[in-house]
Amino acid sequence: MSIYSTIRAIASRVNEDLSAAQREDPAARSKIEIAIAYSGVHAIWMYRIAHRMWQVEPLRFPARLLSQFARFTTGIEIHPGATIGRRFFIDHGMGVVIGETAIIGDDVLMYHQVTLGGRARGRFKRHPTIGNRVLIGAGAKVIGDITVGDDAKIGANALVVKDVAPGSVVVGIPSSVHKGDVIA
Repeated sequence: MSIYSTIRAIASRVNEDLSAAQREDPAARSKIEIAIAYSGVHAIWMYRIAHRMWQVEPLRFPARLLSQFARFTTGIEIHPGATIGRRFFIDHGMGVVIGETAIIGDDVLMYHQVTLGGRARGRFKRHPTIGNRVLIGAGAKVIGDITVGDDAKIGANALVVKDVAPGSVVVGIPSSVHKGDVIA
């Protein structure tokens, strides 16, 4: 891959992230504003660099340092070992925690104070897998090696500890499937 094609690929991904933020946040006025002022976008960009570093064993420690710098500057903690798809947007961001073995699909919208956490110790998959086009409301806690299916919606402050079927809406503590569109 030439340097020019690499630069084009990076520019394309940056533009994709900016477009996702603009699509998901009605308050976003321009891509310039998003690039300069949106901590959720900054956290994702630093995560993407740290994640690439994490893939190379000698760079794991610097990757963790970069992820901690991102946490310090944005209030969003994303472990560099997590796997995050395209067009992921964290709106408002502060207090988000995404664990090492979490997997997030494409076109996911997440609000502030969300935790994708573990509930067991050990070196195995212990964080959730989030499908494509999932909405996770403010303050939701999705805990353990569970799967949230495509197009699901998780209500604000829900505690999710069991698998969520595709297209479901879950609310409450602990969460339960809700029939209807009321969310976040």
